[in-house]
Amino acid sequence: MSTIAAAHIAIDRPAEPRLEPPPERLPAAALVKVRHLRKVFDVSAPWITRVTTGQGRKTLKAVDDISFEIPQGRTLSLVGESGCGKSTAARCIAGLQKPTSGTVSYRDTPIEDIADGASPYRRDIQMIFQDPYGSLNPRWRVGRIIAEPILALKLADGSRDVRERVADLLVGVGLSAADSDKYPHEFSGGQRQRIAVARALASRPAFIVCDEPTSALDVSVQAQILNLMRDLQDELGLTYLFISHNLAVVDHMSDTVGVMYLGRIVELADKETLFRSPRHPYSKLLMRTMPTLHSIGAIREPMQGEVPNPIDPPHGCAFNPRCPFAVERCRHERPEIRAVDGSLVACHRAEEITQ
Repeated sequence: MSTIAAAHIAIDRPAEPRLEPPPERLPAAALVKVRHLRKVFDVSAPWITRVTTGQGRKTLKAVDDISFEIPQGRTLSLVGESGCGKSTAARCIAGLQKPTSGTVSYRDTPIEDIADGASPYRRDIQMIFQDPYGSLNPRWRVGRIIAEPILALKLADGSRDVRERVADLLVGVGLSAADSDKYPHEFSGGQRQRIAVARALASRPAFIVCDEPTSALDVSVQAQILNLMRDLQDELGLTYLFISHNLAVVDHMSDTVGVMYLGRIVELADKETLFRSPRHPYSKLLMRTMPTLHSIGAIREPMQGEVPNPIDPPHGCAFNPRCPFAVERCRHERPEIRAVDGSLVACHRAEEITQ
């Protein structure tokens, strides 16, 4: 484990949460299933511009055929550089955006049915956003913000019950019941993210999509929020889809890790396998950027090149312009994901590359 990840664990944890576990549900081998998920955006110029200049339509494949499963009570993380499609995938899986094709199911129920309110699982799926202040209504008091899902889903009987549940949620995330009378601007960034966590827990969900929930916070506050989320997962049996670009955070939070590049998952493996022996060249380059105790003071070789234009991606393997192991086949034939030494890897030369 990295130095940063170890530092996270050492931070004092908040008071034990007084939250109720989710109601008993039927066990499932995979709580969430994602199959061949695609999300394509039309980024064409306006019609009149295309007519006068002779331009054609342009599309951006933000998510390009990704598949995975998340067992109940586990955490799957998606990691990669900015613009690789992590957040778009998260929004599609949470039901906030409609996929172009492919399926997302929760307990074998299509996510579209849940998002439309046509399923009893609507309360089971929540999301924690990257910006804790932007995701909270600045004109509402914290008590009203947290009570909103309770009232919308009719999970409490009377205003007194609502107040008690809000108080328990605030205490459960390390705040005070008296904080319900304050506004979001009266809190620090870390405290606002705790409020966002409390709101996500208000419906007693089983599955939470976390879109870079700590990237806007400093390191010490990150550690507190991550430890809080781990404690809540252990106590309430929560399942997480965790989005991050920080490998130390991914190391601390994950059971399984998917490495994304230009809309595709190029490697999918359990955390120990990926961090011990990454098989895809892009995964290897990412690992070299991760700080460790032994790398202090060492000269790092920066990752070469930039992410290609997703509107006009390279032919063959999208990583081939930056890959030190690319051969002619990589420039013409797109690799399909396949099993290699316990990992799923989209690379023609995965068996050959060992360094």
